[in-house]
Amino acid sequence: MPLILLRILYFFVCAGATATFVSPGAETDHPITFVNDHAVLSFCLVLGFTQLLPIIDLFIPRKRIETISAVYFGVLIGALLSYLLIQALVPVISSLEADEYQGGVSMVITLVLTYSTVSLLLQTKDDFRFVIPYVEFARELKGGKPLILDSSALIDGRIADVTETKILDAQLLVPDFILQEVQDVADSNDKNRRNRGRRGLDVLTKLQNNPNVEVKVYEAREIEGVGGSVDNRLVLLAKELGGRVVTNDFNLNKVASVQSVDVVNLNDVANSLRPRYLPGEHLRIKIIKEGESAGQGIGYLDDGTMVVCEQTSHMIGKDVDCIVTSVLQSSAGRMIFTRLD
Repeated sequence: MPLILLRILYFFVCAGATATFVSPGAETDHPITFVNDHAVLSFCLVLGFTQLLPIIDLFIPRKRIETISAVYFGVLIGALLSYLLIQALVPVISSLEADEYQGGVSMVITLVLTYSTVSLLLQTKDDFRFVIPYVEFARELKGGKPLILDSSALIDGRIADVTETKILDAQLLVPDFILQEVQDVADSNDKNRRNRGRRGLDVLTKLQNNPNVEVKVYEAREIEGVGGSVDNRLVLLAKELGGRVVTNDFNLNKVASVQSVDVVNLNDVANSLRPRYLPGEHLRIKIIKEGESAGQGIGYLDDGTMVVCEQTSHMIGKDVDCIVTSVLQSSAGRMIFTRLD
């Protein structure tokens, strides 16, 4: 509402100023012949020109503070350099007896230097932050690098258990577009997807109620040059905030790593905390089902690790003693290969 009132006030002020410009007085002719001959047209043209600014403002609803700052400082520096250069050239122009060109030279110098400085700062605004600290603004985030959760981390739910251990001291951020993605899953017509989405929302509520960790739903602004991909927006947001992405998504893990964004993969965290089994160690498991290869039986440890045992496909439902032969470890999980003891 205040913005609408500002635009209305600006329109009437411009209209009054334009009317004064077009008709300086009843007994005074305007110095510009065209304005005298076409007063109404001149009024409309000048008023229309003054309304270009609010029109541009309407078409660019989201404005980045660092861009505005770069333009501001660019104009300021350009005007200062122009003034200094013009003052230095005045004696030269006078000595050449070319005073009639002074106005044109001043205008050209001002336009060129102002454009050049604004263009330079717009293209290098992030590199100039050590010279002009106001060019790059960042929202204040407490603690170290924030942990930015994606939808798979929320739906998985283990992040809530990790926070209960008080091992995390970083702020947890849930971008608004990630929250929207989880809500869309919770509203799905598919029962399984709906349950997963609701679990993600329950996990977020649990995190927010946990006094051991600070959780914030982050209103991510539009990032220039980023399409509609949630993964791309998440990676770019992590780069912008200097944060780490928390995920279970293998593909997102790879994309973030390629773009030099730190990733915390919950599967890797869980695997690193599981007991280590080396070749030659003894295990006792219950054979649940047949494996993919002939003669293989499949069992599981208490932590859910899959164990493949050779020559046990006929022993489904029985407990067997086996010896570890090899262990396959990846971000997707861990698999232990064994043979009968």
